[in-house]
Amino acid sequence: MLKKYWLIIVAVVVLVAAFVGGLVYFSSKPAAIAGMNPLNVLYQHKTIPVVVEKEIKTALSFYPELIETPIDFVLDPHTSKSIMLSQPVISSFLRGQHNRTYVVKINPRFATTHNSIPIQNVPHDILIGWFGHELGHIKDYTTRSNTNMALFGLKYVCSDKFLMQAEQNADTYAVNHGLGDYIIKTKNFILNNSDIPPEYKARIRRLYPSPQQIVDLVEKMKHPAHEHDH
Repeated sequence: MLKKYWLIIVAVVVLVAAFVGGLVYFSSKPAAIAGMNPLNVLYQHKTIPVVVEKEIKTALSFYPELIETPIDFVLDPHTSKSIMLSQPVISSFLRGQHNRTYVVKINPRFATTHNSIPIQNVPHDILIGWFGHELGHIKDYTTRSNTNMALFGLKYVCSDKFLMQAEQNADTYAVNHGLGDYIIKTKNFILNNSDIPPEYKARIRRLYPSPQQIVDLVEKMKHPAHEHDH
């Protein structure tokens, strides 16, 4: 009997942890208010900051299947650790998997070793690669049920191994959608730029696919192996 109670307690703790973890990961300011901001434009169910409008629209053009997907691109100075972060909006879970809204948080300042620059001053192609990667995350999210997404949020926060796989998935989606050259440029820009803080570079090297891995992925896509080749 005691063992049974312990199992119930453990199950409750796991469920609460999953809920809290998911809540932390998906806690994002819904950007409904962003649509009323004159510094944003509305485009194909998307809210887009004017300062990066061209780059976002270019990246979106590689994902025609996301035309009907509501996505709010929001300038958010509180984006931690990352320049950009993509998440489902938790309140939209009630509408089901195929009607969720997503948010892409964008840090309005790109931090360098000794200073920071406005995000719109980052080179055009680099931003397209960055947005292409974030849209890869959203493409991945659209394939997941609400329960799967809740578990995803928990694992993403708690496990570096899972985080690495999630980033690999996002890059793979981006490459498969034709953004390979942009993704490679973005990674090289980060890793070969002496103005970018070493700790950020170290995080990218540790958790994200390398430029060479992306080159290999692009080549693999261009020249798929044929099972019956001899």
